[in-house]
Amino acid sequence: MTRLRLLIAYEGGGFKGWQSQAGGGTVQDHLEAAFATLCGKRVVVHGAGRTDSGVHALGQCAHVDVEREMDWITALNGNLPRAIRVLRCTRARADFHARFSAKGKIYTYRIWNGPILSPFELGRAWHLAGPLNIELMRSAARALEGTHDFQAFAANRGKPEKNTTRTIASVSLHKKGPLITLRFQGNGFLYKMVRLMTGALVKTAQGRAPVDSIATYLAGSAGKCSFAAPADGLYLSRVLY
Repeated sequence: MTRLRLLIAYEGGGFKGWQSQAGGGTVQDHLEAAFATLCGKRVVVHGAGRTDSGVHALGQCAHVDVEREMDWITALNGNLPRAIRVLRCTRARADFHARFSAKGKIYTYRIWNGPILSPFELGRAWHLAGPLNIELMRSAARALEGTHDFQAFAANRGKPEKNTTRTIASVSLHKKGPLITLRFQGNGFLYKMVRLMTGALVKTAQGRAPVDSIATYLAGSAGKCSFAAPADGLYLSRVLY
C-alpha cells in the first residue's frame, strides 16, 4: 500500500461541507467516489478537519492508501466536479495522518465592506454595507491571541467538546479597498469557532458591543457568543504540519 498526501481546494457553495454523510453531497463523498471509480473499490479519504456547508478551502489536506500507481492528479480531477480540485499529490510516510499529524490551521475570513457587493464576490465574502471601525476591530482581535478556553466561541454539534482550550497564535486584519481580510492561525479550532469570533469582532466594529466584550466572553462571564458570521466568507487556507 502507498499512502498519498493530497492538497485540495474547493468552492464550498455547492457542497454540504467536507465530512461524509448519509445523504451524500459532501467533498469527501465526491473524492471517495472518484477513488472508487479509479481503484474499483471503496477507498477511505481522511481529511485534516471538517468544514461546514458553504465553507471554502484553499488548502485542505487529506491522505489515502492506494494499491496502484498512476497520475493521480489528472485522474482524480477528471472524475471530480469542477468546484473540487486536487492541487498536489505526493507520497507520504506510512505514519502520516492528515488530521492527527497536523500542528495547526490557518483560516481566512473575507468581508466586503461597501455599499454594493461585486457580483464576483457573491458567495465568497460577507457583505456588510454599513461603516466598520477597523481600529476597534484590530484592538478587539488582540484579545483572542494566546491560550484561552474558547467555550464561549463554540457552537453545539450535539456532543460537547471535552476540551475547549485552544491556542491562537495570531489574528491579523488587512483592508484593501472594500475588502477586509481576517487571518486566524491556531493549533486547533472548535465547531464554528472562526465564524463566531468573526461575528464578535464585527459587532465591536459596528459599535454594537464594547471593545472588551471578547475578553469578557473568554473569562466565562458573558455566556456564549451567538452571532456567527455567514459560512460563505470562510476559507480553510492552510493546514500546518
